[in-house]
Amino acid sequence: PENVATIVPKIGAIEITEASSLEIVIELIFKKALAEPHYCETYADLVFGLQTVLPEFARRSSATPPSTGVAAADGTPTISSSADASSPAATPPLTLRTALLSVCQREFEGLLAAMDGDGTAGTQDQEELEHLRNERRNRLRANVRLIGHLFLRKLLATKVVGQLCCELTNCHNQEHVPEEHAIECACELLMSVGYTLESNSNGAAIVQKVCERMRHLKERRMDVGGKRGLYCKRVEFIIQDLLETRAAGWAKRSFKTAAKTKEEIRKQQEQEEIMAKTPTGRADAPGAEQVVLGQRPAYLSAVVAGG
Repeated sequence: PENVATIVPKIGAIEITEASSLEIVIELIFKKALAEPHYCETYADLVFGLQTVLPEFARRSSATPPSTGVAAADGTPTISSSADASSPAATPPLTLRTALLSVCQREFEGLLAAMDGDGTAGTQDQEELEHLRNERRNRLRANVRLIGHLFLRKLLATKVVGQLCCELTNCHNQEHVPEEHAIECACELLMSVGYTLESNSNGAAIVQKVCERMRHLKERRMDVGGKRGLYCKRVEFIIQDLLETRAAGWAKRSFKTAAKTKEEIRKQQEQEEIMAKTPTGRADAPGAEQVVLGQRPAYLSAVVAGG
């Protein structure tokens, strides 16, 4: 993470003269973040820093109407822009943010399509197929986690994240049961942004709606009066963990460490050594810490104060 400050000016020094080149740079960063999900926050910081150093480009008017934010006709969730769709003649410049939105949508929809329609089932054995599905599932979750961290840095709008949450859980079509991987993604996204998203009225309404939908899906049975739920126990536990975390004000005891600078690691080790020497004997659990999920990064508080 401490390398971000040196990487930003190096990327900024690259001569980018075309809009397509800007999209390529963003796409490379995005793919790198999905390949290294442990560093999602670091890559989001990198994109945030690039705002001031990457150029923007004028775009020709296009006959293609802007995205409306509604799911595709087949119900596939999409990521949409919050641009004003009432002015089709106005073509905003291609900036880092618009390029980022385009890349997010392309990657997300590609991963969803791979999850929903796997054409390799006839050419692989069951073990290989399951391994492939797990890889795609993990990549999809890393995708929404990165989207969440970009939102926390105000690189994506509340409207974008809110629509994605609703479409993943089919809030607008209560009879259509979402796939397990869609529910996992919705939980991952809310765990990444919940505290900040719920801090404003529009976001709070979205969180309430989606969590109620999750609760309903978790309690719903395959057959009337039956015991078998819609999802496996693992997914039910993920939903329950989300609901309990929200009820606790998004505070959670975390054992999964995020990427830290060397200085942060040194301070944590010193703290654990001090705790070990106290009269109680030792720290409760080395590496564990109480965190509030979905907060904006502390270093951004002065920049994005006011939500």
